Amino acid sequence: MVVSPSGNDRSGADKDERVEPPTTLTGWRRFVEKDPHPFDLLPRPRWESMSDEERTDYDEARIDYHSELQVVRTSTVKEVAHQGRLLTLLNRREHGARRGLIISGDRTTGKTTALRQLGRLHELRVRQRSGEGQRIPVVYVTAPPKGSPRKLALEFARFLNIPTITPRHNTADITHSVCQVLTEARTDLVLVDEIHLMNLGTIAGEELSDHLKYFTEHLPATFIYAGIDVEHSGLFTGIRGGQIAGRCTLLHTGPFPLGREWEGLVATMEGTLRLHRHAPNTLTKLHKYLYQRTGGMIGSLSHLVRAAAISAILDGSESITRRQLHAIHVDHASESAYRTSA
Repeated sequence: MVVSPSGNDRSGADKDERVEPPTTLTGWRRFVEKDPHPFDLLPRPRWESMSDEERTDYDEARIDYHSELQVVRTSTVKEVAHQGRLLTLLNRREHGARRGLIISGDRTTGKTTALRQLGRLHELRVRQRSGEGQRIPVVYVTAPPKGSPRKLALEFARFLNIPTITPRHNTADITHSVCQVLTEARTDLVLVDEIHLMNLGTIAGEELSDHLKYFTEHLPATFIYAGIDVEHSGLFTGIRGGQIAGRCTLLHTGPFPLGREWEGLVATMEGTLRLHRHAPNTLTKLHKYLYQRTGGMIGSLSHLVRAAAISAILDGSESITRRQLHAIHVDHASESAYRTSA
């Protein structure tokens, strides 16, 4: 069965949040339960009178605050949450082939963020309705690179922390154990990230697809997938791909257009800054420049703003300017596009 971590055991949780990724049950529960820690700036006189030791501790706390991704309720996050909830409700009494959802888009367009937020909202909703208990309402795994049915089954087993799985167990044994645990745990939402790694144009991809189909038919759960440019990755190839296409809704993510929502995203991110000399609306006024730097990609924008904030703490400027933003490097794709357009 499952080794279930205690929901009340917070020992070590604040020492190193990176120990357990959300692809494990312990890491997923920590992700679900963790709310962003609020951080209030000290009054200016108190900040200026700090000792060196106090200033170091204070700055480290602010760096930790800015290094954590602040989830912005973008239109993508809202749409995925809405469509995902509709599907879980539609599938609740379904005994045949259940409908699924595929989130497809370019890099850094918020696919994984939207997928995880959907799972988090669903689990919190279930907990509010029925309490925690031993139920595992959501499972989050990533498709294994160059995957095989065995590797996929092991991803599920690893998430569930099934202690009885050993190297001598074959794929059928592992799959049976996983399905038994998920059924007993009343799992009703399964999230599979990096689905573009599954190419149905290969024999391994076909076998992996068949195995995933087995899971969908033997588990009373809604399956939600996310991946890069899924519709062109080979996922919908052939008869197997046709079955997936016939059972899943496709949602596209992409760069935000330069407009009111983009300006609102910049303003929201600016509102999370905790810098002592940053002039309000500085970034909002630079929203066109930020769009040029990031190509409208929410992931690139988040990286740029958070890196600039940490840089402002480290160099003591305590404010973000265009010159400082210009010195921050983002992903290669955004940098290349910006140099081309400049």
